[in-house]
Amino acid sequence: MHDALDVALLLLATAVVVVVACRLLRLPALIGYLLVGILIGPHALGWVPDTEDTRYLAEFGVVFLMFSIGLEFSLPKMVTMRRIVFGLGAAQVGVLTFLVIGVALAIGLNWRAGLVLGGAVAMSSTAILGKMLAERLELNAQHGRQIMGVLLFQDLAVVPFLIVIPALGASASELAQSLGIAVLKAGVVLTLVLFLGQRLMRPWFHLVARRKSPELFMLNLLLFTLGLAWLTRQLELSLALGAFLAGMLISETEYRYQVEQDIRPFQDVLLGLFFVTIGMSLDLSHVLRHWVWVAVLLVALQVCKSALIVGLSRLFGGDPGTAVRTGLALGSGGEFGLVLVSVAGQSALLTPQVQQVVMAALILSMLLSPFIIEKSEHMVRSLSGADWMYRAMALHTIAAQTMSADQHVIVCGYGRSGQNLARLLEREQIAFIALDLDPQRVKEAAAAGERVVFGDAARREVLLAAGLLRAKALVVTYAGTASALRILSLVHELRPGIPVIVRTLDDADIDRLKEAGAAEVVPEIMEGSLMLASHALMLVGVPFNRVLRCIRETREQRYGLFRGFFHGVTDETGEERDRLQQRLHSVSIVPGAWAEGRTLRELDLGSRGVEVTAVRRHRLRSLAPAPETVVGDGDVLVLRGLEENLAAAELRVMQG
Repeated sequence: MHDALDVALLLLATAVVVVVACRLLRLPALIGYLLVGILIGPHALGWVPDTEDTRYLAEFGVVFLMFSIGLEFSLPKMVTMRRIVFGLGAAQVGVLTFLVIGVALAIGLNWRAGLVLGGAVAMSSTAILGKMLAERLELNAQHGRQIMGVLLFQDLAVVPFLIVIPALGASASELAQSLGIAVLKAGVVLTLVLFLGQRLMRPWFHLVARRKSPELFMLNLLLFTLGLAWLTRQLELSLALGAFLAGMLISETEYRYQVEQDIRPFQDVLLGLFFVTIGMSLDLSHVLRHWVWVAVLLVALQVCKSALIVGLSRLFGGDPGTAVRTGLALGSGGEFGLVLVSVAGQSALLTPQVQQVVMAALILSMLLSPFIIEKSEHMVRSLSGADWMYRAMALHTIAAQTMSADQHVIVCGYGRSGQNLARLLEREQIAFIALDLDPQRVKEAAAAGERVVFGDAARREVLLAAGLLRAKALVVTYAGTASALRILSLVHELRPGIPVIVRTLDDADIDRLKEAGAAEVVPEIMEGSLMLASHALMLVGVPFNRVLRCIRETREQRYGLFRGFFHGVTDETGEERDRLQQRLHSVSIVPGAWAEGRTLRELDLGSRGVEVTAVRRHRLRSLAPAPETVVGDGDVLVLRGLEENLAAAELRVMQG
C-alpha cells in the first residue's frame, strides 16, 4: 500500500478503532497509538512501508512534540521548584546515566553507546504521567510536585543530548573536534535565538496579531516554528532542537495562551502520530529473537530505576509514601527515550539489535506504566507502613483550619459559585472553610490567603476534619447530583440538624435532593429565569419599583464583587467565551524578581489591562492595596485580568 491517501485512511481507521478500545479499557490513548504503529508497521503486517517519507513523518511528529514541551517551559515555575528540578531531577538523570555507562562498558559496549542508553533510560513519559496525575487530582500532592519537577528537568536534559548525540557518530580522531563544533553551534544558536530572537519576534507577532486574523496568526506560528527547525537543521543540529526553542520563545510572551488554544486541536493528533511512527519502527522479529534481553532490561529498568528514585526522593526530604509513589511513577520509560534511541540509530551509535531491544523494553514499560500507577496505592501501603500517618496529616491540615472555628459554613467546591459565596460570607464576617479537589485552583487561591483546602467533601473523615459537628451550614456549590446525594447521606448520619443548600443545573433532581435532606435546592436555570422575568416585568411597567430597584442595585454590587475567579483545570472547556472572562491569578515574588522593592504604581500593570486586587504578606491579606504599596520578597500578588494580559503581567513582575 504505497498511495498516500490509502496510508492516511488506514492510519486514521486503525487509530480510531484502537483508541476507542483503549478508552473503553480506561487506558491512555498514547498506548493505542503505539499498538497501531506496531500492528500496521513494516515489521508486522507490513501495511505501511518503511520508506524515507515514513521516517520523515516520524521526525515531523518529534518536531511538534518538542514544540509543545518548549511551550510549557515556565521560568517562574522552574525558579519556584528549583530544589526539585535542579536537585532531585538532576541527580536522577546524572546518577542513572553514569550507572548505565558503567553497565554498558561491563557488557562490551563503548562509552558512547552507554551515554546514549543512559540518557534514554533516564527519561520518563511526560505525556502519560502528566495526564494521569491530572485525572487523579494528584498534581498538587507532594509526590505529584516531585514527579513534575523531575519530568521538567528531563525535558530540559533532552536538549544537550540532542546536540551531543549526532556529534558522537564521528570517528575517534575527530570526536573532540566534532563535539566542540556541535557545542559551539548550539551556543551560537541559543545566544541568537534567546537574545536577538525575542527582540525581533515580539514586534513581528504584535504586527500579525493586530491584523486580527486567526488564519494569519496560525500561518505565522507554523512559519516561525518550522523556520527555526530548518535553521537548526542547516547547522547540522536536530529539527527537534529548533522546535523546542520556538516553543520556549513563545512561552515567554503574552501570546502563549493564544498559541496553546490554536494548537490544542492538533497537539494530541500530532503526538499520536509520533507514537504511531515509533511503533512502526519496532521490529518484532528482532524482539522475539532477543526476548531474554528485552525481559532483563525491562525488569532492570522498572526495579533499579524505581529503587534509585525512591532513594533520591528520601535524600531530598520526601517521606516514605511520597518516595515510593514517585519511584513507581518515574520507573517506566518515556517518549524522549525513544527519540534519543532513534536519533542514536540514525547516527550509527547503536547496532540495530541493541536499538530494537532498548525500544521494546521502553515501549513495554510505557504500556505497564498506567497499571503500575493505578496499583501504586496498594504497593505504597505494602512497602511503606508509615504512609497512614501522612494521610492523617493531610486531614490534620484541614482540621487545623477549622480548629478555632465555630458556627462556620462549610463550602463544598471552590469553583466560580463557591468563590462568589465565599466573598459574600467574608464581607459579612461569617467564618467558612472551603473544600475543593482541583489542585491548581486550591494552590492559586490558598496562595492568595483564601480559606480553601484540598479535600473530597464526599468523604466522611474530610467532613469531620472540616468541623461538620460544629458548623452552622453546609453548601454544595457544584452541580453534581451523585456527589451531593453522598454528602447529604453523610450529613444525615453525622449531623442531621444542619441545613444543607445544594446547587443543581435544573429542576430534574429537586425532589431527590429534597428527599435526601437538602434544606434548599437552587436550580441554575430556574434562577436565571427569575432574573429574566424581573427585567421583563420592570420594562412592562409592573409596580414594585422599589423592590426592583433594590434587585438591580444588588445585582450591580454583586457583579463588581464577583468580577474574576481563580481558574482551575476543570474550567478549561475550550470555548471562546471563556477566554473573554476575567480571571484571578496569584504570583509569588521570589528573590531577584524585578518587582521586588518597587511600588505597585511603578509596576504599571494597569497599562496592561491587569489590576492588583490584593497583596498577601506573612499570612495577612490586604484587599485593594494602595498604589504606594512596596512589593517585597515572599509577597503574593493577586492579579485580575484576561488570560493573555495575565501572562504579560506575570512576565513584567518577574523580569521587568
